[in-house]
Amino acid sequence: MKMKNPSSARRKKRYLVFRIHSEGSVDFHSMRNAVWNSLLNWIGESGTGKANITVYRNLYKPSKGTGFIQCSPKHIDDLKVSLSLIHQIGDQRVAFQTLRVAGTIKSGKSFLSSTGKR
Repeated sequence: MKMKNPSSARRKKRYLVFRIHSEGSVDFHSMRNAVWNSLLNWIGESGTGKANITVYRNLYKPSKGTGFIQCSPKHIDDLKVSLSLIHQIGDQRVAFQTLRVAGTIKSGKSFLSSTGKR
């Protein structure tokens, strides 16, 4: 029988829910490359490795410009700063807005669905 790691031994994670404001839609690969380049410029390779960053492709909606990025709780402020430093993706001028920092994907999705009704 395979044993799971206890919750105290697992890495903690937070999910940053963001929205991209731009004139047109931004494809996933361009957005991901801009996020990684900004992170590497802001906190370097060592910091980016410790931050445990994951950009989720299946949760990114280019039509709405919303998406999720997973990060360790200690580096969430560094992630916010690096996103705010992105002003252009390709030929488009963009602005990243942090909507919420969630503990689970489910709570982040419910937040997005509740804000969409307003």
